[in-house]
Amino acid sequence: QVHLMESGGGSVQAGGSLRLSCKVSGYTIGGYGVGWFRQAPGKRREGVASISWLGSTNFADSVKGRFTGSRDNAENTLYPEMNSLNPEDTGLYYCAAGTTRICGMSTIEYQYWGQGTQVTVSS
Repeated sequence: QVHLMESGGGSVQAGGSLRLSCKVSGYTIGGYGVGWFRQAPGKRREGVASISWLGSTNFADSVKGRFTGSRDNAENTLYPEMNSLNPEDTGLYYCAAGTTRICGMSTIEYQYWGQGTQVTVSS
């Protein structure tokens, strides 16, 4: 059974940083695209970033320059990192794994999902 477990969320003030992690079990992410998404209350889930099987990253315009991320295939873990956070970044953050080498930032491209970790940014 595939399981993705996010951690590292919390409450921070505007301008702060958080480093999330997403541990994958039951599925080897090496060779496949991975990504993370967020969902604010009352809004649709939106793509934040994707990382190809080779480690190339792509970020949504709203977070470009502030968010980074990496993947450790040996640990089967993703590491999203968020800097210069603002209240608009508040939401439930999910990691996801696909079954193709390159995945974009559309939810339909991913087959496996975590339960999410809450990020709250106060002004």
